[in-house]
Amino acid sequence: MERYRVSGMSCAACQAHVEKAVSKVPGVTSVNVSLLTNSMNVEGEALSTDIIQAVRKAGYDAECADTCKIPGAISQENTPDPLADTETPALKKRLIFSLCFLIVLMYITMGHGMLGLPLPFFIPQDPLSLALTQLLLALSVMAVNRRFFTSGLSSLIHGSPNMDTLVSLGSLTSFCWSLHVLYRLCSMAFSGADAMTVHSLYHGQLYFESAAMIPALITVGKLLEALSKGRTTDALRSLYKLSPSRASVIRDGTETEIPADSVVKDDIFVVRPGCSVPVDGIVISGSSSVDESALTGESVPVDKREGDTVSAATINRSGFITCRAVRVGKDTSFSQIIRLVSDAAASKAPIARIADRVSGVFVPAVILISIITFFGWIAAGAAFSEAIERAVCVLVISCPCALGLATPVAIMVGSGTGAKHGILFKTGEALESAGKAAFVALDKTGTITNGTPAVTDMIPSGGHNREELLKAALSLEHASTHPLAAAVVAEAERLGIRGYDISDFEEQAGSGVSAIINGRRFRAGKEAFIRDLAPIPVPLSDAASDLSEQGKTPLFFAAESDMIGVIAVADTIRQDAGEAVDSLHELGLKVVMLTGDNEKSAAAIGREARVDRVISGVLPDGKAEVIRRLKEEGPVIMVGDGINDAPALKLADTGIAIGRGTDVAIDSADIVLVNSRLTDVPAAIRLSRRTLAIIRENLFWAFFYNVVCIPLAAGLFAVKMSPMLGAAAMSLSSFTVCMNSLRLGGISFLRKQNNNTKGEISMEKKSVKIEGMMCAHCEANVKKALETL
Repeated sequence: MERYRVSGMSCAACQAHVEKAVSKVPGVTSVNVSLLTNSMNVEGEALSTDIIQAVRKAGYDAECADTCKIPGAISQENTPDPLADTETPALKKRLIFSLCFLIVLMYITMGHGMLGLPLPFFIPQDPLSLALTQLLLALSVMAVNRRFFTSGLSSLIHGSPNMDTLVSLGSLTSFCWSLHVLYRLCSMAFSGADAMTVHSLYHGQLYFESAAMIPALITVGKLLEALSKGRTTDALRSLYKLSPSRASVIRDGTETEIPADSVVKDDIFVVRPGCSVPVDGIVISGSSSVDESALTGESVPVDKREGDTVSAATINRSGFITCRAVRVGKDTSFSQIIRLVSDAAASKAPIARIADRVSGVFVPAVILISIITFFGWIAAGAAFSEAIERAVCVLVISCPCALGLATPVAIMVGSGTGAKHGILFKTGEALESAGKAAFVALDKTGTITNGTPAVTDMIPSGGHNREELLKAALSLEHASTHPLAAAVVAEAERLGIRGYDISDFEEQAGSGVSAIINGRRFRAGKEAFIRDLAPIPVPLSDAASDLSEQGKTPLFFAAESDMIGVIAVADTIRQDAGEAVDSLHELGLKVVMLTGDNEKSAAAIGREARVDRVISGVLPDGKAEVIRRLKEEGPVIMVGDGINDAPALKLADTGIAIGRGTDVAIDSADIVLVNSRLTDVPAAIRLSRRTLAIIRENLFWAFFYNVVCIPLAAGLFAVKMSPMLGAAAMSLSSFTVCMNSLRLGGISFLRKQNNNTKGEISMEKKSVKIEGMMCAHCEANVKKALETL
């Protein structure tokens, strides 16, 4: 996929015309144009030169990613921010100059003409002189806002009229009619017409103020729109600004500071306290606490020591660390996050097709309605000036911009809000589809469970205690390479248990291990392996059977014929699994667990996780088939983390990958959970549903506005509306759509709502180390600050 920046677009009609023009280029398979970011994503084998040429023939301009900087590279040193708002400053200047002329014009037409306010001595007060003065002032305002006229007339010539066409036609029609009236005034003045007739013509049929007010008011609307559009990119812009620009690398034994994008793989770089990590790397010496909030949204620093990974754009809070570069430039995690959010913002949700279909014919339809309005009022016996006024009002009150912005601003804010909290939507389609799901299929290993075995139960036997059992187990399993042995070793290390010295270690694959400890042969393994050498008490055997039914693997330990006990090992369920499943149930979703385990083990995990359905015995290549069957019952979300989950993630209506999963799973998914929290699955669905609701609201109000206001401007409801009022209404419509989308910036819907009707608050106790306090006054200030939360 290639990315382009398109300039010259002003409304949804422009967007539709560019898409239509590029889609006709041979080799282009799909094209998406974003009015919000003025960007275009093109897929296919067409040449960039052909695509750019097609855009230019359509009356616009384009640059490819090779010539315009777009988010995705880490270092932006001496490079302009691609998200910088260059439109707002230009609009402010235009508006200031417009107002300078417009205020004088309105003073002459309204202040003097209607209220009788005095004019300066140097301005003649006869109708002809005042009309000439209005002409000059209106021309000045129109010249300041000439972009409307050049863009509007150019698009009309190219056969793709846009919003600027409506504005320019409305303003020019008012101006040309007023110019005609001015010629009549001149003729009447030289022919000696009576003063009453001249004054009547001057006061009743001059619309120079409308010709100037229309582009001025539209500029106000464009300014409000630009300001609100700027706020929609705040999340992406804040990410972009976090990109580190410099790196301190060690080359030839000397520390040198270079641009971050000059760091190459395997470079050794150092990070001092308070500095940003320039690229992804591995700590090779030193220790520190690193603030990873830029990537995960979590504000609590993470301890890093030798062997740990660090990511670009995270901040070293304390300690000096030396690292080896692993991923640099556009390959870093941070660059990928920026690109994902940027691509999602530039893509379209399927619901946007409604507005696209309307936008393609909207402006021509409005021009036709304006013409019909004019001739309709002429046929009804209205004065020529009144018919002109009605037709102009129809032109300037219609708003294709609101239709064009209804979807992209919501997608931008929604994807930005998700990124800020570690939920990355790759496309606008993913942001929409997640909220429509009926089923959520969860892979068991690594998704519902932690993915690594852990000790769950210890049952000593024959007068031995838990410490003796674990000490013997550690001694035997320490030399084994089996994954279950690693769980026993980890538990012993956690409790600070130290093992015995062993000799003559033997391992029988699939059965167990044995070794000499203090002159005695100790054994560990399956029940069948131990039973042949030592009698197993019935209570211990029964307890082991119960553990097996719970999905746990019992390991038996014996010293010659003396049973020491049983240790159960299992892949434990994640702490947030139950909460995540409960949240999904609250959202009305059915939760299905997929696993290759046997039916009993799978059922035990399913009960603990509180899922609705357990599908066990699924082979690695069979998950896609399960998803295919589920899709027959309704839209499906698949959540997974492994290589074997990739086909299912692709086949599902929405694929969600756990952030700590494999690269293949992440590449196959539509949504990535950076924090690897299962509770972010319902959070993503809540965000999707809220975004979809906002899009529907935007589209409703955009359609409602035009459906009501256009007939109103045409005079169908016996209401006379001036072109100036129509321009003001148009200016506010796009602004309203943008501001409505900004409501997505709230995060309350990302987390499970508290349904406690008694007003009780669930508190969690946390210990936080606070640095920098020196006295009781410091303590009081910290306490006061925390109590306000």
